[in-house]
Amino acid sequence: MDQQKLRTLVFEKTGVKIDVDDPVFALVALNEAVLEEAVERHIAAMDAASAELVQSARAAAGLPPPQPAAAPAGLTATTAPSAFGIAPREWRLLAAAAAISLLTALLVLAGQAAFRPAGLSAAQTQSLHEAEKLKQAIGKLEPRLRAEVEAQLQK
Repeated sequence: MDQQKLRTLVFEKTGVKIDVDDPVFALVALNEAVLEEAVERHIAAMDAASAELVQSARAAAGLPPPQPAAAPAGLTATTAPSAFGIAPREWRLLAAAAAISLLTALLVLAGQAAFRPAGLSAAQTQSLHEAEKLKQAIGKLEPRLRAEVEAQLQK
């Protein structure tokens, strides 16, 4: 994984500069590891299926079966797929990725809460109070004058 190439690609597509120490590279490495494991498992399954196909073709042609091959190297007890077709190692990697994503989201929310203004300033509160008083005063005017004032306010 070339981090400089990834940094350049992210900048070209989004305009966002990221540092090589950015936590996003941990997610990239995690994704790469999960993908590598899944590819190895699929290659092992394809090898087993092709060996079975060769054996059935030899049996159909009346040839003797080939010597039994050893189990594929990538398919062991620790990487054997579970009921959902996902190996235990992949479950652990997915859980780690979910935890990292959750922590990153919490960090972003904490940053937003820390740097967002807490409420209205004194001047804003005073302006709202004066606007409310003006609204009440306009409501007490006679209808013709009220219509003229509202028309002037619309301009």
